Amino acid sequence: MQSKQALSTLTLGAIGVVFGDIGTSPLYALKEIFNGHHPIPVTPDNVLGILSMVFWSIILLVTLKYVLVIMRADNRGEGGSLALLALVTERAKNPRLTWVVTLLGIFAAALFYGDSMITPAISVLSAVEGLELVTPVLKPYVIPLTLAILTGLFFIQKRGTGAVGVFFGPVMTGWFGVLGLLGILQIAHNPAVLWALNPAYALSFIGAHPGLAFLALGSVVLAVTGGEALYTDMGHFGRFPIRLAWFGFVMPALVLNYFGQGALLLAEPEAIQNPFFHLAPDWALIPMLGLATLATVIASQAVISGAFSVARQSVQMGLLPRMQIVHTSGHEEGQIYVPFTNWTLYLAVVALVIGFKSSSNLAAAYGIAVTGTMLIDTILVAFVMALMWRWNIVAVIAVAGFFLAVDIAFFAANAIKIPEGGWFPLAMGLVSFTVLTTWNRGRKLVSQEMAKQSIPMDDFIKAIDGVHRIEGTAVFMTSSKEGVPPALLHNLKHNQVLHERVALITIQTADTPHVNDLDRIYVHRMGKGFMRIIARFGFMESPDIPAVLDMCKHHGERFDLMETTFYLSRETIVPSMTKRMTTLRARLFAVMSKNATSASDFFRIPTNRVVELGTQLVI
Repeated sequence: MQSKQALSTLTLGAIGVVFGDIGTSPLYALKEIFNGHHPIPVTPDNVLGILSMVFWSIILLVTLKYVLVIMRADNRGEGGSLALLALVTERAKNPRLTWVVTLLGIFAAALFYGDSMITPAISVLSAVEGLELVTPVLKPYVIPLTLAILTGLFFIQKRGTGAVGVFFGPVMTGWFGVLGLLGILQIAHNPAVLWALNPAYALSFIGAHPGLAFLALGSVVLAVTGGEALYTDMGHFGRFPIRLAWFGFVMPALVLNYFGQGALLLAEPEAIQNPFFHLAPDWALIPMLGLATLATVIASQAVISGAFSVARQSVQMGLLPRMQIVHTSGHEEGQIYVPFTNWTLYLAVVALVIGFKSSSNLAAAYGIAVTGTMLIDTILVAFVMALMWRWNIVAVIAVAGFFLAVDIAFFAANAIKIPEGGWFPLAMGLVSFTVLTTWNRGRKLVSQEMAKQSIPMDDFIKAIDGVHRIEGTAVFMTSSKEGVPPALLHNLKHNQVLHERVALITIQTADTPHVNDLDRIYVHRMGKGFMRIIARFGFMESPDIPAVLDMCKHHGERFDLMETTFYLSRETIVPSMTKRMTTLRARLFAVMSKNATSASDFFRIPTNRVVELGTQLVI
């Protein structure tokens, strides 16, 4: 049972990391609803109707859907679209169902990359735009200052987030406290705004202005962006601390701030130019600017760290080629830095800030990625309800169908903003989806081709009686747990010798985030000095071959790295004229394969003990 101190630490950490995205939404959500691309007149009825829509969207999409339902669908404590995908495919027996679910999970991960590009841009830009309220003279400096802050943020990623992360919880706790306090002060001046807690005001607004209400949904969703992060980050903090933080502190602070902005608009409709910063008294404007900027940087950090985690999961699940993954902490296993992902995000964020120029323009691009991800999460969790929880089909249809109807409404409202900027996350999602599925399909074709060229291990062992054996150990990395690795055949063909001990190592990725050490490795001795070692790693873990060899001592096999030679096969992919993969995708796969991080670096093999042998494969 968790101690009170451990629970308070986890809850504070969750406030600092999990809620950064949704916690900075008050900076721009109401401003965009009333003053964005589809502005709504600031009248008392409209303000109450919109506030009611915002409040009940938070209740339905975040509280009911994610906090109370989807967070139950954890994969051994981990959450997120790929964890959910692994959970469903683990139990789906129908190949066609598995294929559909896999595509949905991959597309959700692809949309996440689009979301992780927009979040830092819109969050930091919306905070820095508060400078215009200090004096209009500072307006030309908004974009340069935003770019400077974002550049610094991406440049410090390689140093790790451990040191900075200590301050995340206290800063965001202060941020949510200020949100709630500013809201209370305004509500006290106009308590009538609390009538908007009644859903009748939302229904009345929808009934009186169905067209406006539909357009408003496209911006109302900005109030719930980041809700999906509660599920994605569940593995870092646990279900209970996140729920405790949400119900006990975060949700009340957000609701109070939105209603405070509503109370301000009822009294001063002209404050719609930037209702969040108008909540603060004049003397507090500059401190609020500093706090808001700090909060948006923290929100951006959480999204960037999430992108690193998704990249590692994608590599482990065979959706991306091997890439450099740097562990920035010797104590926290989850703290990683992925250079390629970091600089790809940075270039995209800079392009977004320069191209869209304002948070209002970026808001049009924001909702489509979030609503798309939420829609897919609902479909995937419906499978979990049926396959894992064994719910009655009527209950599955009722619960999942209700959430699906809400998601479709939000997605449709955002779809009309595709020409205004919604195309960007969709385009990025499509590019990511193409890359992920191309690598996944290409690796399957490579495995099939290598299997064709392979010979059974038993036949090989019988045929090597006359081969000269030399001292030492040879380790051959192979993706297949059957047959003879191509590198072994090539080495024997060219060198005419075999080591006295030969280990064939296959790395397998489990459907779970982590694998217990007792289940980590399996050793099978095949005779004549040959053994096959199968090592299993979770999709949240990084393979480590020296560690695997060290664990073999528990199975009676000891390895001295200085007396061991590692043989790796580097495939050269040649696109064929067959229809197994289109020419363009085959070329893309070949480029990705060529630029993948070397196996020695990825598997942490000492480079001075590695011999690489080339293999040409036609796919």
